[in-house]
Amino acid sequence: MTLNLRAIGLFALVGLLIVLTGFLQSWNVALTIVNMGLISAIMALGVNMQWGYAGLFNVGIMGFVALGGLAAVLTAMPPVGEAWAAGGIRLLLGLVCGAATIVAAILAWSKLPKGRLRALVVFVILLGGFVLYRMVFDPARSAVEAVDPAATGYLGGLGLPVVMGWPMGGVLAAGAAWIVGKTALGLRSDYLAIATLGIAEIVIAVLKNEDWLARGVKNVIGLPRPVPYEVDLQQTPAFVDRMVAIGADPVTASSVVVKLLYAVLFLIVLAILMWMAQRALNAPWGRMMRAIRDNEVAAEAMGKDVKARHLQVFVLGSAVCGIAGAMMTTLDGQLTPGTYQPLRFTFLIWVMVIVGGSGNNWGAVLGGFLIWWLWVMVEPIGLWLMQAVTAGMTEGSWLRDHLLGSAAHMRLLTMGVILLLVLRFSPKGLIPEK
Repeated sequence: MTLNLRAIGLFALVGLLIVLTGFLQSWNVALTIVNMGLISAIMALGVNMQWGYAGLFNVGIMGFVALGGLAAVLTAMPPVGEAWAAGGIRLLLGLVCGAATIVAAILAWSKLPKGRLRALVVFVILLGGFVLYRMVFDPARSAVEAVDPAATGYLGGLGLPVVMGWPMGGVLAAGAAWIVGKTALGLRSDYLAIATLGIAEIVIAVLKNEDWLARGVKNVIGLPRPVPYEVDLQQTPAFVDRMVAIGADPVTASSVVVKLLYAVLFLIVLAILMWMAQRALNAPWGRMMRAIRDNEVAAEAMGKDVKARHLQVFVLGSAVCGIAGAMMTTLDGQLTPGTYQPLRFTFLIWVMVIVGGSGNNWGAVLGGFLIWWLWVMVEPIGLWLMQAVTAGMTEGSWLRDHLLGSAAHMRLLTMGVILLLVLRFSPKGLIPEK
């Protein structure tokens, strides 16, 4: 079987699994899998750019996804006028003071000659700037967070259409990736992994604790949607009449229609990103990135700036993950920092890339859909399997209870088994790089 036929067959198999889920379970569940599969495919595409193109081992995917979610909130939520009046301007001034302190310290370090004087000047700048920053920032933060903390307690956003938050998620994640890359990309691959993991945890800690930014663990709810609400469709006579005419329940149909509209929007974004990624991969830039990945020393000997190219692809891949994070927050309708876990937003995305085929964009997309379907469906399938196995056992027996209780762990077991099987029998993934 040629590679193209194999890829088509694998995509058809995943599509069949989703269709069977719709027939055997419900179309709401199937479309939920499709929507999260599209978002997961975009995340996997971003990681594939970093690992498959350039061999960068980024274990901080979770942080860039969370920054994308934050961007959606800052873009789409309406501003809280009382919070801005209480201390918004002073809070921004404090942030400017902090940023100016860091810039001044960097300039002093680079301009002054090496010696004790340089160290003393930088220390004085950092200490004085820190004191000034806390003097301005802390009272303003307390004033903002005291404004109706049960409902707001934060500055809010810009009140723009939520779809504009998707590219803004990419911009915010790209900016953070540039800062991370300037400091961490000179490290060896294992140290880079540790650094990106630590920075991702820092991002999550900031989101959880800085209530003025996005309400922390109190969560931002009621995020505007780019599609109609189900209730609005159910209260539209024309929609209800049309659903009744075709024999569909208006309540169920409204949920299906909303999920279909989301799927169309997400599919458009995935198609645009996929087109751009394929064009880049097949261009001279893509061949250069693969040459750097395969042999950095040889590429550097040919005059390529390896570190600059690593920074470039690291920023691009993180931006794609940020876009996916903004889309996911839009789909959820809320930002919940407590739900960002490395297992879901780092390990699982890496499994998607490895199983699909690192270095192949189509493989990353396939892995996104396949692994997400398994992540959702393995647990109910495992419970059904355990119920079938224990059907003849005595009610209340220890073995029966143990087997039924172990069904909850089928998800993690299945991910591990699939990863081992793919690495053993198809180490380049289901759709290998050409």
